[in-house]
Amino acid sequence: MNRVVVLTSDLQYAAANKHEARRQAVGRFLPRLTRFLNSVRAKAVPVIHLQLVIPPGDRRSAALPDELRFQRGSAGVRMLEEVVEPSDIIIEKPKDSGFFQTNLDETLRLMEADTLILTGMQAQICIQTTAADAFFRGYNVIVPSDGVVSTLEESMQRALDWMADYCATVMTCDEIEAALEKPGFGFPRRSAND
Repeated sequence: MNRVVVLTSDLQYAAANKHEARRQAVGRFLPRLTRFLNSVRAKAVPVIHLQLVIPPGDRRSAALPDELRFQRGSAGVRMLEEVVEPSDIIIEKPKDSGFFQTNLDETLRLMEADTLILTGMQAQICIQTTAADAFFRGYNVIVPSDGVVSTLEESMQRALDWMADYCATVMTCDEIEAALEKPGFGFPRRSAND
């Protein structure tokens, strides 16, 4: 039986409100993801949010208004309220991958996790790099095709195709929820030889 953990990436005000096209994409995506997160929590699946917090003075934020900054204390760094519950864990990350200079791997090992479901934004950046890094560390990686978002549909599809070819099993949220309902369920596992 799998020990499953859901990871979300960058579900923060700055990321969700970067520009109008992003706001629209996130607006379409967020209700489905919120339902999915509530469903997996009801099945006792832990949820970890990866929160991008970049160091002070990082030039990516220098000219941005406060609500679009990912710096500690800014309005933009805050997690979207509709996705976070008190039982969830929040892990700060300084870069795209949730494994880069964080305690994510140690936290997952302590939880005895072996399967990670990656959700959030942007599919072609943070989801893709976290998926590859998780795969390198031996985790079984599942990516819900309707549980990730990118501003551009073609960018998201390219990322999903790449992950499916290389390091993850791509399923829908409904398929994942159905698998979690089955006693002794198991998710398909990619191997390094696929």
